[in-house]
Amino acid sequence: MTVSSASPKAGRRRQPSLAQLRAFAAVAEHLHFRDAAAAIGMSQPALSGAVSALEETLGVTLLERTTRKVLLSPAGERLAVRTRAVLAEVGALLEEADAVRAPFTGALRLGVIPTVAPYLLPAVLRLVHDRYPQLDLQVHEEQTATLLDGLHSGRLDLLLLAVPLGVPGVVELPLFDEDFVLVTPPGHPLGDRDGVPREALRELNLLLLDEGHCLRDQALDICREAGRADAPVTTTAAGLSTLVQLVAGGLGCTLLPRTAVTVETSRSTRLRTASFTDPAPTRRIAFARRAGAARGAEYETLADALREALRPLPVRVLGGAD
Repeated sequence: MTVSSASPKAGRRRQPSLAQLRAFAAVAEHLHFRDAAAAIGMSQPALSGAVSALEETLGVTLLERTTRKVLLSPAGERLAVRTRAVLAEVGALLEEADAVRAPFTGALRLGVIPTVAPYLLPAVLRLVHDRYPQLDLQVHEEQTATLLDGLHSGRLDLLLLAVPLGVPGVVELPLFDEDFVLVTPPGHPLGDRDGVPREALRELNLLLLDEGHCLRDQALDICREAGRADAPVTTTAAGLSTLVQLVAGGLGCTLLPRTAVTVETSRSTRLRTASFTDPAPTRRIAFARRAGAARGAEYETLADALREALRPLPVRVLGGAD
């Protein structure tokens, strides 16, 4: 019989810390130490030290460093996937703990698309401030594809965006439907008209948002439904504010969701609006969450409360007390 005098700890491998994993995940995403450090609120020297310590702990080289850029090594490519998965599970653990501790407390990371954020966030923020004062609401304005990536990775908890998404593993909580309004320059024959037929879109010089915005895709769908075969893309803009200024300058017409009309048309006296005949083209806005989210019941309650808060707006509220 052989008895070893070595400590049970002697054969254990060192474990990477969460700080090291977060640092590596940030560098793997941004491939830039300064940008990665800013993204996670860590100093650049501390970030570099954390990644070096992780390499030492794992015994592999994760990054290829040059004077001009940072690249993932082959090992880094493989382990970055594992690292993101570990951090997502840790986030789920913390979310579960928050839900067990008390409802509507702790952080809620809300992702919002740019064509919704300026017009609905005031109502959302008032609701949270008045009804859920212990909730730490953190808002991230991003395009739909980035928001969905954030939801799947655990970086975001809840999304506020246009649906349907048709994405597996994502549950939609519809909030309201709203009509689209035609915005024209002064002197346009359709300006200030009620009951504009959709077919009028076939002949218009229609200005759109840049690619990546779901509102652009919705506008193109509306044009196709009206019988327009071509894609009316001669001028585009990164946001609705720029889009309506282009209209005011006489470059064409555009479509605005009803909730955006008051804010955007108030920026210029050189804008006219027109409504469509029923049924008008519409979009649906909803919350979206991960299927099986630990705080799913909270999100349902929040959706009910927001539906009530949105009733004064020019929208058709769905569900709730309807």
